[in-house]
Amino acid sequence: MPHTTPSSVEASTAASWAGDGQPGRSIAIHQPNFLPRLNTLGKIFAADVWVVLDDVQFARRDYQHRARLASLNDPTQTRWLTLPTHLASGRSTTIRDARVVQPDYVATRSYRMLRDHYGHSPRWSMVEHCLAPVWDELRRTDSLARVAELSTRAILNALGWRGRVLRSSAMPTRPGRSQRLLDLVQVAGGHQYLCGTGGIGYLDVGLFEAHGITVTRCSPAPSRFWEHGRCLSSVHYLVKYGTTRLNHEFAVIRRQSE
Repeated sequence: MPHTTPSSVEASTAASWAGDGQPGRSIAIHQPNFLPRLNTLGKIFAADVWVVLDDVQFARRDYQHRARLASLNDPTQTRWLTLPTHLASGRSTTIRDARVVQPDYVATRSYRMLRDHYGHSPRWSMVEHCLAPVWDELRRTDSLARVAELSTRAILNALGWRGRVLRSSAMPTRPGRSQRLLDLVQVAGGHQYLCGTGGIGYLDVGLFEAHGITVTRCSPAPSRFWEHGRCLSSVHYLVKYGTTRLNHEFAVIRRQSE
């Protein structure tokens, strides 16, 4: 869906869109990432609403189609788990238009790679059950956006997250990076925008504040647990520490964001 440009003032952006549920308080906006990194998952977990940014340009150097795994004994020993992706429109292809190549084969290969990497952990059976819907979905569709989003939701569900999920491609916005993010927050019914460390530098915070939206930097306090959280998949931490530890760490981030 192309971006919509409202003809009236900014308040009409939210008013003209038929949302699916009650307005949320805090909003996280992030691209669909395949088996997302720990920091990304923590930001989404801290929010009441996750707006899936699915209509922006796909980037091969990003994490939309790949996840970094690591040895449970040494997090510096890493390898990529990648979904081979076809871009019909070349570099201008959006995430929602990107397609996984040979999805059925890739589903089997990805599962086996994870099993070979983490299958010796006593928590593997839990993680295996958690991610089973992801491989099923990958056998049904070649949509990268759907598979990546589901991989995030599967882990969030395992951790008991009860937030809402919306997609930017179905929401009216106006041009301009900060303006568009503001529109997405307003359409989602939020009054707080949770911003990661990578996005705070380019954000026009004054624009948000002028419209009554609080911008909160959502990042964990430095600790050994979070040392590699910006690089490694959250699956690594789920296998190594389990849901109880992750829930504790994410609860701290959520409290800090309130």
